[in-house]
Amino acid sequence: MSDSKNQKDDILHVETSPHARKPGESSHSAKHADRAADLVTSGERPIVTEADSKRIRRKTDKSILVILIWVYFLQILDKSVLGYGATFGLQKDTGLTGNQYSLIGSIAPIAQLAWQPFSSYLIVRVPHRILMPVLCLGWGIAQASMAACHNFSSLMAARFFLGLFEAGCLPLFSVITSQWYRRAEQPVRVAAWYGTNGLATIVAAGLSDGLAHIKSDVLKPWQIIFLFVGLLTIVSVPFIYWKLDNDIPSARFLTEEEKPMAVERLRANQTGTGSREFKVKHVLEAFIEPKTWLWIGMSMLLNVGASVSNTFGPLILSGLGFDAYTTSLLNMPFGVMQLLVILLASFLAQKARLKGAVLALLMLPVVAGLAVLYAVPRTGNQGPLLVGYYLLAFLFGGNPLIVTWIVGNTAGTTKKSFVVSAYNAASSAGNIVGPLLFNKKDSPAYHPGLRACLGIFIALVAVILLQWANLVFLNKLQEKKRVRNGKPAKMIDHSMQDQYHDFEENNSDAIIEMGAAEHDTATAKPQERIGEQAFLDMTDRDNDEFVYIY
Repeated sequence: MSDSKNQKDDILHVETSPHARKPGESSHSAKHADRAADLVTSGERPIVTEADSKRIRRKTDKSILVILIWVYFLQILDKSVLGYGATFGLQKDTGLTGNQYSLIGSIAPIAQLAWQPFSSYLIVRVPHRILMPVLCLGWGIAQASMAACHNFSSLMAARFFLGLFEAGCLPLFSVITSQWYRRAEQPVRVAAWYGTNGLATIVAAGLSDGLAHIKSDVLKPWQIIFLFVGLLTIVSVPFIYWKLDNDIPSARFLTEEEKPMAVERLRANQTGTGSREFKVKHVLEAFIEPKTWLWIGMSMLLNVGASVSNTFGPLILSGLGFDAYTTSLLNMPFGVMQLLVILLASFLAQKARLKGAVLALLMLPVVAGLAVLYAVPRTGNQGPLLVGYYLLAFLFGGNPLIVTWIVGNTAGTTKKSFVVSAYNAASSAGNIVGPLLFNKKDSPAYHPGLRACLGIFIALVAVILLQWANLVFLNKLQEKKRVRNGKPAKMIDHSMQDQYHDFEENNSDAIIEMGAAEHDTATAKPQERIGEQAFLDMTDRDNDEFVYIY
């Protein structure tokens, strides 16, 4: 064996001594590691090629991503049909007055906001194969029950439980995506399931128009709509339970040889593959970090504006002089734009690797659309007003980018669950505030609400730029920490490269160069093998090898 080979082995591995760590261990106790850690720490790391990585990714897409897409579609469909119910007589038939419709639109996010602390705990502690079907069944029953509601109080109760069960949906999906995919793969996968916002808008518009034409002496059009989408969700529950897997070690679609490879290919993420241990330390760390609060600010500001289209979109369109059926159909192009914007934004963010820049640019058409809706008179200007309304679709490209920004920059299962739940809580708060900006007495122009949203989106751009600068600063701190620990300041982030690369490729050479100078001295510090902390359920703050992405 050559001297260089001996040198590499000595430097990349911990020296044998009474105090040396076993492979896969660090100062962070191995008993607190990810559930999948044993698959890659019991011996030599598995060799993963680009072909292996692609094959495992395709299998994961067919088994995990398909479920995420379908369930998120159902969630958005159940949530969005309220606006179409209003178009087809909900307010008149149930005797709603004043701001009661606005309150019904706000009660679901109020329930989501209240439930987020429990949601973040359940996502860590309850197996995903159990949690997702239970949530889906709960909101499906709540949606179907809305068909039996005949007054304000019963509608409020049904929408409350709808929001309660939907509360864990986005955080759960975000965590699942981060635990199965490389960071470079996450934006397009999040876009795939979050993009069902647009698909659900298209389907909800078409369904509402079609179902409203059904003649019934027993059910009103809005009751038929609510009952149909609720039952569709309920009958999907057995399929979800049958198809979903909890994690990589228990994945039925992977062979025993592929499971270690599936874990190994995620090593460069440095965000782990999931733990069932809820760690209060992670929560406290997330709570005091400025980047958590900046994401909360982004989420709230963005989703205040989202209420313009979610709850009041159909009403704004009907205020332009269209009948109920035309109003539903005119929302279909809006859904197409949502879907295209989400996919395009995520693709650009992945290729450019600059989520902050893409996110800020997405807000400019939204500001322009709000300005048109605010400034153009309602009489005789349906064309320009429609263009202004459709420009609001660009805001839907924001949420998936923020979600991938969060999960890509947050390590530790509990910390990630908490931060994404906090993001969802802020989203819920935005959805609560948003409808309250639009008072019925201001219809059909809704000028005060539109003016407030204009200011909100301008503020959002400022917060995005602040977060971008903050992440650059955090990477500088990480570089200083690595130097203090005897590692190279700069590390190549293979997790953001399109092609799969072994985590030690290029990075190990830098370790060798740094260690060679010390290696022959009596005081040389043994170097831990690079990447050993990836599956120890450490936070991004604790792991000096973590690289923030922006």
